[in-house]
Amino acid sequence: MQNSFTEENYLKIIHALSGRDGGEVSTNALAESTATRAASVTDMLRKLAEKGLINYKKYQGVTLTEQGEKVAIKVIRKHRLWEVFLVEKLGFGWDEVHDIAEELEHIPSEVLVEKLDTFLGHPKFDPHGDPIPDAKGNLTEPDYKVLTDVQIGEKVRMMGVLDHAPSFLQHLDRSGIKLGSIIQVKEINEYDKSASVQIDGGESLFISLEVSKNLLVQRR
Repeated sequence: MQNSFTEENYLKIIHALSGRDGGEVSTNALAESTATRAASVTDMLRKLAEKGLINYKKYQGVTLTEQGEKVAIKVIRKHRLWEVFLVEKLGFGWDEVHDIAEELEHIPSEVLVEKLDTFLGHPKFDPHGDPIPDAKGNLTEPDYKVLTDVQIGEKVRMMGVLDHAPSFLQHLDRSGIKLGSIIQVKEINEYDKSASVQIDGGESLFISLEVSKNLLVQRR
């Protein structure tokens, strides 16, 4: 049975909000993430439950069924592959591709997706550092930490971002911070927790707490 764009988007959002442990997602959390009234969210959840894609009872949290998980993973796979294509083959910036990929991810052709994957050389990560599920639906979440957990003097490699907003990605571009950058924390301001960091051995710059907590890093 074909699912609508909206249904697929809900499944993808539930997957994201449920985290690694697949925990329950509240109606209020979904309403906030979709910028939709709670009543409208409830109507959609009923539809998804009738299709066997979620486990849902009124006034209780929502979880994906096995089938719902498969649909969500397929949409995520398509979205991230299209982002790779847009950046690597069409020259888009990493701050420009999310909304376009949001449209392309709903193309139903499985043949197209697999040919796209082959054409791109079976990439493991998208331009934002997010892992791409494989053709069998396996999704391995890397064990990264946020920059706020890094100690003074420690050197780490920038591996991804939690915030995909164009304004945030553009700010990173202006600061010279990109995937693969080596970041060393030189100082942390006690007052506002902003940090002085060195990027790829260059001059130090200050970044805010908001930036630090949205950078995913890994020890070198």
